[in-house]
Amino acid sequence: MIKADRFLAAAKEAGITFFSGVPCSFLTPLINRVIGDDELTYVAAASEGEAVAIAAGSWLAGRRAAGICQNSGLGNAVNPLTSLNHPFRIPILMVVTWRGGPGLKDEPQHELMGEITPGMLDVMGIPHAPFPKQEAEIPAAVAEALSHMTATGLPFAFIMEKGDVAKETLDAKAPAPRPRGTAEDLTNGGTPVPRMAAMECLLSVLPENAGIIAATGKCGRELFTLNDRRQHLYQVGSMGCVAPMALGTALNTDKPIVGLDGDGAALMKMGAFATVGAYGPDNLLHVVLDNATYDSTGGQPTVSGSVDFASVAVACGYAGAAACDGLDDFEMALIKAMESGGPRLIHMKIAKGSTKDLGRPTVHPSDVARRFREFVCG
Repeated sequence: MIKADRFLAAAKEAGITFFSGVPCSFLTPLINRVIGDDELTYVAAASEGEAVAIAAGSWLAGRRAAGICQNSGLGNAVNPLTSLNHPFRIPILMVVTWRGGPGLKDEPQHELMGEITPGMLDVMGIPHAPFPKQEAEIPAAVAEALSHMTATGLPFAFIMEKGDVAKETLDAKAPAPRPRGTAEDLTNGGTPVPRMAAMECLLSVLPENAGIIAATGKCGRELFTLNDRRQHLYQVGSMGCVAPMALGTALNTDKPIVGLDGDGAALMKMGAFATVGAYGPDNLLHVVLDNATYDSTGGQPTVSGSVDFASVAVACGYAGAAACDGLDDFEMALIKAMESGGPRLIHMKIAKGSTKDLGRPTVHPSDVARRFREFVCG
């Protein structure tokens, strides 16, 4: 058994100072100590996949990060670990608990996951090691993790068992509730504009030092076609991870960060709205381009027609939001967002369909991530 601060001292020495996760009773001492350490940052995520994306966003801003969760939540993290961290070569440290592990009598819901936890990490190509159980083991364990992440650009995982870390009390409060902002309805029922037109408007308003993280599918593909720049990151997978990844980046830079989302993607991880609202970076703008379809997979309808994204955002703590369906009002909302404190959300209804013969980003995701990181850190 070790004390949490001993492990965290080694993590800090390795530059790992940003943590995002979902609690587990095995993790309680570690999380409590992270929260109570002024040199560390902890972001409480709504889901494990969201935590992975937040940690990845922190790395994009030049800050090494860790994602921590129970092994039962590892399933929620499979998608970003395999379709975000892997193709973009974004290294984060994972600390995964081993509920239902060998010889441990546990609750029935942990039985199967307890059997397959190491195998799941193996299948995802994530090297792993036991969480250090003795203080003397900590330096070598952290050095192994850091060496792997540096050499491969990929995650490394520690598997934590019950009793690995001594109990710690919690000496910090939850994020204070933020005042509810105002949701403006600027819709006028006009003819929806194409996605490309909305993006052109966005690019014309944003300052040159703004970074954009664009959702998977037609959103990222059209942005690449319109104007490929080093401050653009095109998520080729990890659907739903735009807002949490943008949050992780925005919390670690002063530059404006835009999460360019689609309606289907935003619906997939709406818990991220609450996390964005709670931590509230002033420099984050969340734009949802809504054509009420899964455009990249044949135009199947989403359920966005019954969702008021702007009202959801302010209910979750965003500083303000607007709903638009015309370019003039969209431009006005963008200008206001750039002049006001965030986070803010703009819900822009657009036409179905996309540019014909639309290509795909030709820059490899790992190169996209690194040039974006250089831009944010520059």
